[in-house]
Amino acid sequence: MKKKAVYLIIPAVLCVLLAGCGDKTKEEEPAAVSAVSQTEEQSAQEEELISVTLNEVAHSIFYAPQYVAIEEGYFKEEGIDLTLVNGFGADKVMTAVISGEADIGFMGAEASVYAYLEGTSNPVVNFAQLTQRAGNFVVAREPDEDFQWEDLKGKTVLGGRKGGMPEMVFEYVLKDKGIDPTADLEINQSIDFGSTAAAFSGGQGDYTIEFEPSATALEEEGAGYVVASVGTESGYVPYTSYSAKESYIEENPEVIQKFTNALQRGMEYVQTHTPEEIAKVIAPQFEETKLETITTIVNRYYEQDTWKSNLIFEQDSFDLLQNILESAGELKERAPYDELVTTEFAEKAAKAQD
Repeated sequence: MKKKAVYLIIPAVLCVLLAGCGDKTKEEEPAAVSAVSQTEEQSAQEEELISVTLNEVAHSIFYAPQYVAIEEGYFKEEGIDLTLVNGFGADKVMTAVISGEADIGFMGAEASVYAYLEGTSNPVVNFAQLTQRAGNFVVAREPDEDFQWEDLKGKTVLGGRKGGMPEMVFEYVLKDKGIDPTADLEINQSIDFGSTAAAFSGGQGDYTIEFEPSATALEEEGAGYVVASVGTESGYVPYTSYSAKESYIEENPEVIQKFTNALQRGMEYVQTHTPEEIAKVIAPQFEETKLETITTIVNRYYEQDTWKSNLIFEQDSFDLLQNILESAGELKERAPYDELVTTEFAEKAAKAQD
């Protein structure tokens, strides 16, 4: 009987204890379950993201749609965890892609042409075109609203690397204007790409060919003034594009499609928003540059129709690119469009936005 009494008392005590804290337990239980569910959901989303390394030729406001896609979260929404690396030059970007250090390269398509003509069983294929204008400008020492390209005759111009797109497009425009790049002026190609603005500010050259933000920086310090756009004069040139090894594209078509979808959304954004709105979105990518300066630069590129409405790399653009390479004496033979360009992913991305 003693033992039985103990057995009866214990459940009674437990009931009292549970009754005393019953309300609190009921209140906290849903919150605890909810917190666990949110954590599990977040972890699941993070696990689902696909890691992609993108090596870019330079970190420039010229590539605004790409940074819009990053800052607006379009890549993550497409399931991509993007790592962005500055390659500091097309040759270095191409090396990173070929070696597998980068999954995708962002550079001038001429690099893929050079690599193809050197001979490879696994060519680097372009699957999306971002810019359709050259991004460099002619900068003079004084403001000149009446600038004519003939004004460069007999002058010294700080140019770009031989065989690089900035220099080749500049020379292409000169020839189109009836100016001989080798006889009618002196183009100084001995200065590193990133140092020409400083050299010009220091007194070298009568003119310099500058990308942004260097062109605007020279204007802000009163050391130079933009007098002409190389991009406007050159016409629609496939200046930069995204590419990957053929094997990577074949093995990861869903990754390429997701990546292209995110970029297309970035392209749509710049087509439907003002330079001021675009500048605010990409400002975190350029923390050392004032918002006012970013806006000025975005507006300059916006006005010259720098960015395509879609990412489709047309054959006409590829043919023009090779015309420029031939004109510069950099092309031994022409490369086949069908082997170095695919429009499959860009076309699907464009249709998805319609």
